Amino acid sequence: MPGIRETRRLPYSAEQMFDLVADVARYPEFLPWVVATRVRSDDGTEMLADMLVGFKALREKFTSRVIKDRPNRLEVIYIDGPMRDLDNLWHFRPLPEGGCELDFCVEFSFKNKMFEMLAGSYFDRAFHKMVAAFETRADELYGSSNSSAQSVA
Repeated sequence: MPGIRETRRLPYSAEQMFDLVADVARYPEFLPWVVATRVRSDDGTEMLADMLVGFKALREKFTSRVIKDRPNRLEVIYIDGPMRDLDNLWHFRPLPEGGCELDFCVEFSFKNKMFEMLAGSYFDRAFHKMVAAFETRADELYGSSNSSAQSVA
């Protein structure tokens, strides 16, 4: 299954980044292509959520289960939608000098293998754009990092 991974050092605490990523209801405010979200249930350690993504006239709904281990880890397990699989894992590690290291990995497969080959490079670009959107959102919520964030990958 194709996958993409990115590791970044950010000036924000693991708790701050965990809370930002776990706040699925606010994704339409800052994530590109996210049109709407609906949290079906959330007991603090597990969430069931729908996300509607769109680009121009295309709209697709994804349903995922999110396993939360605050402030260390979020695991997103794909349940239903237009793809065969779309799982991701977020790790948040506090750094001794402050801030945290964010490690994000996504694995995906399309129902149609030909489409997977064609869309793979676009998916890679979209992934990096979405990771950047989380960083920009952290800057807005917690104060601008300017040049403090570093890509480790």
